[in-house]
Amino acid sequence: MGTVFSVDLRDPDDGALAEVLRWWHWVDAVFSTYQDDSEISRLARGELTVDECVPEVAEILELCAQAQRRSDGWFSAMPAGRLEPSGMVKGWSVERAHELLLARGCTSHSLNGGGDVRCSGSPEPGSTWQVGIADPVEQGRLVAVVSGTDLAVATSGTAERGGHVLDPYTGRPAEQLLSVTLVGDDLTWVDAYATAALAMGPRCRDWISGLDGIDGLVIDRDGHAWHSAGWAQRTGQERT
Repeated sequence: MGTVFSVDLRDPDDGALAEVLRWWHWVDAVFSTYQDDSEISRLARGELTVDECVPEVAEILELCAQAQRRSDGWFSAMPAGRLEPSGMVKGWSVERAHELLLARGCTSHSLNGGGDVRCSGSPEPGSTWQVGIADPVEQGRLVAVVSGTDLAVATSGTAERGGHVLDPYTGRPAEQLLSVTLVGDDLTWVDAYATAALAMGPRCRDWISGLDGIDGLVIDRDGHAWHSAGWAQRTGQERT
């Protein structure tokens, strides 16, 4: 998927890790836009129909359609006129890996897909997972630390990959904000919503405030931060 995935597993493995890795390799083979022979690439070129693809392709496209409706069009699987559902696939694949581990009895773990994190249980008895949020202005600095025992954290921004998120209405890179970090309990939606919010620009603040069970931190191009009402309950200190 063009990024790095990692697993921190705190329970006996018993083959669970291998199952998760097989899952991610399968997802990459089906959904990678970097591979010409992936089903999503072939679908985009018109060589396959949705019905000819594995069922998960239709599932992802339906999730993308839901995200588009929920975000008033700011999430799009075709932001530049070409099929590109990666903004949904990554978070969905990590959330599904989390479910695979739970089904195998591995209740304490942290999964990281390109900086988007799904945590469960605790790293040690009596402790919580700590997820650092990188400062998009000052490299090597944390702007906040999110903590909890069951949480999903996703950041969409321009600091590392530049303007890779496109405004679906103009087709141009969304560059009004430096980063948007959302925290909730399902990485499928937390990740997709973070992508939509970055595309929205400053207007995303009111939208984030209306999301049920999700809190956010938004940093604008001047390095100024805004956070939702429940953000302080989830984090340490944030930039002001």
